[in-house]
Amino acid sequence: MGAVIKIIEFKKLANWKEEEMFRPNMFFLLLLPPIIFESGYSLHKGNFFQNIGSITLFAVFGTAISAFVVGGGIYFLGQADVISKLNMTDSFAFGSLISAVDPVATIAIFNALHVDPVLNMLVFGESILNDAVSIVLTNTAEGLTRKNMSDVSGWQTFLQALGYFLKMFFGSAALGTLTGLISALVLKHIDLRKTPSLEFGMMIIFAYLPYGLAEGISLSGIMAILFSGIVMSHYTHHNLSPVTQILMQQTLRTVAFLCETCVFAFLGLSIFSFPHKFEISFVIWCIVLVLFGRAVNIFPLSYLLNFFRDHKITPKMMFIMWFSGLRGAIPYALSLHLDLEPMEKRQLIGTTTISIVLFTILLLGGSTMPLIRFADIEDARARRRNKKDVNLSKTEKMGNTVESEHLSELTEEEYEAHYVRRQDLKGFLWLDAKYLNPFFTRRLTQEDLHHGRIQMKTLTNKWYEEVRQGPSGSEDDEQELL
Repeated sequence: MGAVIKIIEFKKLANWKEEEMFRPNMFFLLLLPPIIFESGYSLHKGNFFQNIGSITLFAVFGTAISAFVVGGGIYFLGQADVISKLNMTDSFAFGSLISAVDPVATIAIFNALHVDPVLNMLVFGESILNDAVSIVLTNTAEGLTRKNMSDVSGWQTFLQALGYFLKMFFGSAALGTLTGLISALVLKHIDLRKTPSLEFGMMIIFAYLPYGLAEGISLSGIMAILFSGIVMSHYTHHNLSPVTQILMQQTLRTVAFLCETCVFAFLGLSIFSFPHKFEISFVIWCIVLVLFGRAVNIFPLSYLLNFFRDHKITPKMMFIMWFSGLRGAIPYALSLHLDLEPMEKRQLIGTTTISIVLFTILLLGGSTMPLIRFADIEDARARRRNKKDVNLSKTEKMGNTVESEHLSELTEEEYEAHYVRRQDLKGFLWLDAKYLNPFFTRRLTQEDLHHGRIQMKTLTNKWYEEVRQGPSGSEDDEQELL
């Protein structure tokens, strides 16, 4: 798309200069929140909460390690005149933004090949939290850049940065969690199940509310909306009517997909349309540091976690996790958001970020499927299938109505039999099943189930009548539908 538009502009057939400008505020206000909220809302929460300790360690400490390795490497290489010089805060800001991973291609391949679900959740869960952590770290570096730090020692600077990060992370997470719990209580005690449009409107308001609140009190809206999505999916979703459950999930998937597509379209446009400053040595050293920082993140933390995990992270899994460190839309948008002077420095950071994104997506992403098959970690049943029958379509996943765990129709007695009396629940899962879930979610009566089935059947019949009576309807089509 970028190349086609550039050719048209070069021939002076049209001019899209104004439309090509990608304003960072547009990204953070309109495009990023739906992506982050949907990722939290569509989590398979069972595997997520079972691996929450490992995911948090990789996402928080691992991302910080990667940011320090990349940022420190760039700073010291610049001081040694190997690459262009950046000061400490600018180096750390770049290290933070480039540490945001986006393994979309890898996750699609994992799902297609049915790899170990624990490996799938470790990579997917890390990428979700990692985005928010990377944004907070980048904001921390930007905050230090705006302040006058000339009279402050390095140790004091580190403590200030740590305090700012902890305030942003835990404050934003607490705000998002609180908003999600309030939405669950509101929709539990205010029955809107007979008015799905109003119920859906309330969900959309509660979805965007934590972002606005967090940004208004100088916290991270992205972190808040992520935790709000996780909590609303876990509690609020089960207080909705079946129609709104389906509508909510499909709407979020569609909007998030469109937002991701828009961001990558702007990425393609920027390759051909904006001024660049390309330094081959800077790009190569940054790629080396990014891969090295990912390795320092994954391998030591995995060995540490294996002392406490029942399901061990094998060396093959560690290598796949390291290889899954693709970069995507968020590093690119964050690089535009950096307020760097002079302009040549901004162009250098932007060009290098685009180069790293393309390198990881095209080379690492394109090599993931052969690597997984070579490492022999896919499910045995999937391996026996025809290897040509592999579907990586994201839109087909969007076409699936709802996951089974997302359409809850359990009465009080059924819930107690399924969850409360289970002996294998431990820690938070036991606390959630015993106390939190009954408090924040509505247990359905037989009358509620009957009404929900009638509502779904009425909508299905209405759709069928409209299809049958449409201009293209025929008896053959009717027989095919039946």
